[in-house]
Amino acid sequence: VQLQASGGGLVQPGGSLRLSCATSGFTLDHYAIGWFRQAPGKERESISCITSSGGSVYYTDSVKGRFAVSRDNAKNTVYLQMNSLKPEDTAVYYCARTFTGWCRQRGSEYGYWGQGTQVTVSS
Repeated sequence: VQLQASGGGLVQPGGSLRLSCATSGFTLDHYAIGWFRQAPGKERESISCITSSGGSVYYTDSVKGRFAVSRDNAKNTVYLQMNSLKPEDTAVYYCARTFTGWCRQRGSEYGYWGQGTQVTVSS
C-alpha cells in the first residue's frame, strides 16, 4: 500500500494549488481518503476527507469554501484543490487512507500515510 502526495510549492496569498495523492497497492474505491496538514510547532490537523464512493466530503471550518476534495478512482488518485490560499495554510500536507469506505476525523483511524508535500503561502 502506497500513497504519495504531490503538488505543493510556494504560492502567493490568494493563489491556488492542486495537490494530488497517487495511490497504489490497493483498490482505491474501497476506501475513504483524508487530507491532513501539520504546520511548524502545531499538531497535525484533519482538513478534509472523501468517502470511497465520493458521495460525501468533509472539510474543517478553516478551509470550507476554499478547498475542494475529489477523486478519480480510475486514475487511483485523490485531489485537493486549494483556492484563496492564506499564509496560515502553510504546512506539510499529507494524504492518508482509512480502513473502511467511511471518513474518520482522527489520524489514528487512518492506516496508511503518504510522505507529505510542503505548501508555503507567502508574498
